[in-house]
Amino acid sequence: MSDFLHTALLWLEQASAWLEAFWLAIVAPVGVGLAVWVTVHVAQHKRDARAAAAWTGLVWLVPFLGALLYLLLGVNRIQRRARQLTGGGIDTLESAESVAEDTVQAPQLRVLSRLVGRLTRLPLTAGNRVTMHEAREALHLMAQAVDEAQHSVFMATYIFGNDAAGKPLVEALTRAAARGVQVRVLLDGVGALYSLPSVTRRLRKGGVRVERFLHSVAPWRMPYMNLRNHRKLMIVDHTLGFTGGMNVRAGYVREPARTHDLHARLEGPVVAHLLRTFAADWMFTCGENLTAEYQGQQAPGTVRARGISAGPDADFDKRRLTLFAAIGSAEREIRIVTPYFVPDQTLMAALQLALLKGVKVELVVPRKNNLRLVQWASIHALKWLVRGGAHLYLSAPPFDHSKVMTVDGHWVQLGSGNWDARSLRLNFEFDLECYDGPLAEQVNTLIDGRIAGARRMDDADFQAMAGWRNVRNALAHMLEPYL
Repeated sequence: MSDFLHTALLWLEQASAWLEAFWLAIVAPVGVGLAVWVTVHVAQHKRDARAAAAWTGLVWLVPFLGALLYLLLGVNRIQRRARQLTGGGIDTLESAESVAEDTVQAPQLRVLSRLVGRLTRLPLTAGNRVTMHEAREALHLMAQAVDEAQHSVFMATYIFGNDAAGKPLVEALTRAAARGVQVRVLLDGVGALYSLPSVTRRLRKGGVRVERFLHSVAPWRMPYMNLRNHRKLMIVDHTLGFTGGMNVRAGYVREPARTHDLHARLEGPVVAHLLRTFAADWMFTCGENLTAEYQGQQAPGTVRARGISAGPDADFDKRRLTLFAAIGSAEREIRIVTPYFVPDQTLMAALQLALLKGVKVELVVPRKNNLRLVQWASIHALKWLVRGGAHLYLSAPPFDHSKVMTVDGHWVQLGSGNWDARSLRLNFEFDLECYDGPLAEQVNTLIDGRIAGARRMDDADFQAMAGWRNVRNALAHMLEPYL
């Protein structure tokens, strides 16, 4: 044994001496090869030239680490299609009554409706009822709907807190499962970790079937760790839906509330679009094929609506193109409420063109953001819009996580998506577009309430800003492709 150990140690010593002499000749070609591979991959798959240049510079200036970061964070496409996953089952929307785009009351929005229809390949549905609710009320209504469920409850969310907001909903889901309701809960693999211990154990203990989207504790088994399911969906008995920007977190229900948000309660054929999206995500995650046919009333309301499912897969770029088209359709006003505003140059240019066209543009963002880097980058982007004539309002605390947009008092968009690179290119998002004057009036009233307590920031405020703050904001904005 001693001879064997002696031989092994001698071999290791020789190998170490050889590596010491030739390590640079080995490492350098490998590093260059990785950089070349990443450069070729970036050139083929990145549409944004600035993002392509940023990744290319990183992998050449920071060998190995840059390539590792690109593999973990820069590969942002998942090749999947709903029809490939389910044999076309969830693409069948026979219960979704479609309506011709020429029935949209505002003529300038008819082209927008046709465009989004071609983009999503989903019908504009008639006869929906859409009701907006503040977060606290929405959480109560969701728990109530679960308690009244008779057949099924499907829920997807990014964050499901194991806290004062999450526990009542867990209890309602547990009661539903106990009485034989088909309960399925889909949590994002990263979002589920926002609350520790995770709520998944509590759900499973209550007999609730819960899965995590793109989850793995081993990073080398998680090639898509940067791609998150940010959708917020609940469908009860294939008839009632909830969607919007609200996570399930205690900040909404505490006194006083730490976070504001908006969520919508849906009745009507557009619920089929929520079902279709949830069924695709569930099948992708665990392989179970769920029935996705709408089973409710065909015309409980008057709102024309359509779901917009976007993500780094077959639905890539649908959200950005929808926003671009909506801005271009505006003739009078555009009103945007968002917690994170760091749009790409195409959307910035579209808003600037709208201002030049004489459209009134109002933007409402939080005065104090929960993500400082995003806030600095946002202020830099907003500066140019304010100089072009946009009205910027900084909403007072608590932090406003609402995500809504209205155009010309008739078109409304609500959902999970933000105005940043992550929502536009990386996250799986779900938004709802609605064509309805009364609904737009309701949303505009909510926006007016936020503006009433906000501070207007005009060009003079930007001019008076300290120079070092301008530099900080500009440097933060350079990270826009990564935010």
